[in-house]
Amino acid sequence: MSLLADRVVQLAYDPGISPKGGGLPGLSVLKNVVNSINLFGIIAVVGALAVSLAVWAWGHHTGGHQAEATGKKGATVAAGAALGLGAANGIVAFFSNLGSQVH
Repeated sequence: MSLLADRVVQLAYDPGISPKGGGLPGLSVLKNVVNSINLFGIIAVVGALAVSLAVWAWGHHTGGHQAEATGKKGATVAAGAALGLGAANGIVAFFSNLGSQVH
């Protein structure tokens, strides 16, 4: 019985680890790199959305149903990518806070 109790205590052990800013050198550089990648992604999505909308319009006006469908699909994917890029920080913060509540 003591072996089972020891096992439960080991499973419930809190190592006391939590995220802390400023612990490592180069953190500000890493944040700048990630911010730049996010900006690059947003700019790429603007280009993809413009191209997709142009293909959609071209397909609609020329009767090319496949091009129209492809343009719609591209516009939807670009809009979803913009949503994901814009919400990335909030999504990570939400799940990080949710995960910190697990005991």
